[in-house]
Amino acid sequence: MRILLVEDDVEVARFVKKGLQEAGHTVEHAPNGREGLFLAASEAFDMLVLDRMLPGGVDGVRLVETLRGQGNRTPVLFLSALSAVDERVKGLKAGGDDYLVKPFAFAELLARVEALGRRPSSEAPVTKLRVADLELDLLSRTVTRSGKRIDVQPREFRLLEHLMRHAGQVVTRTMLLEKVWDYHFDPQTNVIDVHVSRLRQKLDKGFDKPLIHTVRNAGYMIRAEA
Repeated sequence: MRILLVEDDVEVARFVKKGLQEAGHTVEHAPNGREGLFLAASEAFDMLVLDRMLPGGVDGVRLVETLRGQGNRTPVLFLSALSAVDERVKGLKAGGDDYLVKPFAFAELLARVEALGRRPSSEAPVTKLRVADLELDLLSRTVTRSGKRIDVQPREFRLLEHLMRHAGQVVTRTMLLEKVWDYHFDPQTNVIDVHVSRLRQKLDKGFDKPLIHTVRNAGYMIRAEA
């Protein structure tokens, strides 16, 4: 399975990640709630393993509540030093599927992870993204608006996919550089502006309502105008 581990304790994260990888799983690690939420909302994981108390302005409960509010049903295993019954209930009511109290034995964690992984999925995987009359097909890698085929380049497709996965939300330049261009630094170029401009020309030209919007001093957003 591809697992997202959200844990701020460096030693715990290293221990859990190493054990899960040795068991054959692929593990991505986020050190705080904000990064964890961004990864969980923008990428596909088979499971989330996350701490309850996290830095970054987003704790584990808030992270899961946000994902569930977006329709994300990825199984969640909470790890927490908060062992009181009320705390465990709070985590499960937020949308968690299981709750393991620290300190824990790794053998139990692995058993719980694999048990959650065996649960049948209640949802078919998302294969199409839609915003208003715009549709992006993830399988055929095609884009249409009002039924009209729009030819986009591979990088434009990735850019559009990322915008559509965050429809109605501001997507910053930093997010786009990391997720579309795989840059973890700002190259100080206008590459994003150029690609957004090209995409806007292809998607909005000839249509009454524009979908791609520039949010001044923040980034870009795709949404249907009211």
